[in-house]
Amino acid sequence: MKGINIFLADGFEDIEALATNDVLRRGGLPVRTVSIYDEAEVESSHGITVSADTLLEDLDLGAGGTTEKDVMIFPGGMPGTRNLAACEPLMEAMKAHYADGGTLAAICAAPGLVLGQLDDMSGLEFTCFDGFEQLPQSKGAVFCPKPAVRSGRIITGRSAGHAVSFGLEILRLLDPAKVEEVRYAMYLKTI
Repeated sequence: MKGINIFLADGFEDIEALATNDVLRRGGLPVRTVSIYDEAEVESSHGITVSADTLLEDLDLGAGGTTEKDVMIFPGGMPGTRNLAACEPLMEAMKAHYADGGTLAAICAAPGLVLGQLDDMSGLEFTCFDGFEQLPQSKGAVFCPKPAVRSGRIITGRSAGHAVSFGLEILRLLDPAKVEEVRYAMYLKTI
């Protein structure tokens, strides 16, 4: 799957999806929000309706030619994370994307419930919201309680309060030269 895509399901955490989207767009990146449903409107965990840029069914989910600069992003939130994890076409696409060399990024509950569906996470470092670390750990991943963690082609974020750090970590992979510019524009002194 090509490009930078943020996947939205009913119950997604507002800040985790939209702050990440904001950081990446401030960095000049062509980010798409993607509804996993057959309609663009998706309701956040706090009752805000967002109109996604495109639908999952309209994306080319086939593998081939994917690079680490192609990123699938999964916000947390409940029941949004469970809804993402229950979407079989999305989970199949995620596994194929990663196997083909693409990057996966997940925050809050999503590292556990979504990325935890990968077959093997041996040696990967990750972070997530407390209580969602067991499945990745059972597959060999190492939990690090930091705001954001990049380990190979996996980027994870701890929680809504660290969504900007998570977005900056994704930006650091995609266009490192833009990180300081975006931090300055947002008046951030440290990451």
